[in-house]
Amino acid sequence: MKKFKIAFLLLAAGLITAFNTIKPAGYEIGSIATDFSLKNVDNKMVSLKDYKEAKGFIVIFTCNHCPYAVAYEDRIIDLDKKYKKLGYPVIAINPNNPEKQKDDSFDKMKVRAKEKGFTFPYLFDDGQKIYPQYGATKTPHVYVLQKTDKGNVVKYIGAIDDNHSDETAVEQKYVQNAVDALLKNQDVKVKTTKAIGCSIKA
Repeated sequence: MKKFKIAFLLLAAGLITAFNTIKPAGYEIGSIATDFSLKNVDNKMVSLKDYKEAKGFIVIFTCNHCPYAVAYEDRIIDLDKKYKKLGYPVIAINPNNPEKQKDDSFDKMKVRAKEKGFTFPYLFDDGQKIYPQYGATKTPHVYVLQKTDKGNVVKYIGAIDDNHSDETAVEQKYVQNAVDALLKNQDVKVKTTKAIGCSIKA
């Protein structure tokens, strides 16, 4: 009987461990990202398919209120200015539920985009249907996609760079390095990093 209890406990522990190590839902490197149609701050609907000439996309889940997201706004604008003309535009998406975070309402998104002079679409994930597909958990959380015959392939997931608080101290520009590699038809060396930011408000 004692051996049976020990065996049972070991089995239970194994099941708990297995359950806790199940990968969260969302895209992985190599996944094909499905398209979406979300409202931009100019009240127009935006989809990836609208960008006929794009070679890929820098999809960034971000928001108004999070200090991490705010700290990255200028860098996000710089990424768009640099890479949009090279075929990799920034597509920013606010994934937060405005009922949980009032500062992330659609009307306040419009105000923020105008204040900062966003050069990219700033889309509202109405109903919070898109960010779970991607597996985003933070703001900001980045997905670099490469357009192929098979669809938009996920090539990088994670942080923008390695220092959210001080741009002058950045040593690794993860998104920039990933896009530069793709533009040269090279493999992305650092494919995933840990996204640092505020938890998405569901």
